[in-house]
Amino acid sequence: MDLGVSGKVAIITGGSDGIGRAAAERLSSEGALVAIVSRTQSDLDQVSKDISDASGKEVLGLACDVRSEDAVKAMVATVMDKWGRVDILVNNAGTSSAATFENMTDEQVAEDFNLKVMGAIYCTRACLDQLKANNGVICNTTTPGGKAPGSGSQPTALSRASGISLTKTWSKEFAADGVRVNTVCVGLLKSRQHARRWEAANANEQRYSLDEMYERMGQGVPMQRVGEASEAGDVIAFMCSGVASYVTGTAVNVDGGTSPVV
Repeated sequence: MDLGVSGKVAIITGGSDGIGRAAAERLSSEGALVAIVSRTQSDLDQVSKDISDASGKEVLGLACDVRSEDAVKAMVATVMDKWGRVDILVNNAGTSSAATFENMTDEQVAEDFNLKVMGAIYCTRACLDQLKANNGVICNTTTPGGKAPGSGSQPTALSRASGISLTKTWSKEFAADGVRVNTVCVGLLKSRQHARRWEAANANEQRYSLDEMYERMGQGVPMQRVGEASEAGDVIAFMCSGVASYVTGTAVNVDGGTSPVV
């Protein structure tokens, strides 16, 4: 399927690993020019080269802390200097943070909100004029927990609920300017974060393999497995494509059926 993104310029935050990298790989393979953004330049250099080598399209790796609006403005300016436009913004920066209310600190809440919510606001603000000029697309990565949070799931569930709220609000505010806004609510996927937890648990002695850990984790998923990052990346790429041209203001679960709500 031709997604109709050839020649489009995409900015993907949290783009050096996991979901962001998977979305970048798919969009680049479809002919888009992709800028991947994260905080570590060495990771970006390698990943951008790997994606470019596979797709044959130029990929730009830009170190940026999306918690800083000045840094975000400079990052978007670099993309504009390079390619002269922005058509797609994927707000994907963020990691999981979970605690019970009594154990949750103010610092955890502030850190999570600044990264996931304010980061998305700063990036959208910096790109909005271009997105309006080009009938662009915004896709926010959130989680099903933003719709139906479980016990001990804050502050991530709080920030993801905010992301879902922003998605709906922006979709109505920007629709007249031709800008579509959606969110992909991502469930349990294989990730570097889980791999690091496995490494820490097996640092002294390997008691079980990474595959065995994922197999156990998948038992709580209706589809009986942990998802691949590419399965979320492909949905994000679809939502950002011309094939989804009449889809806006929606939240799509990519979670193997785990969410109790649609």
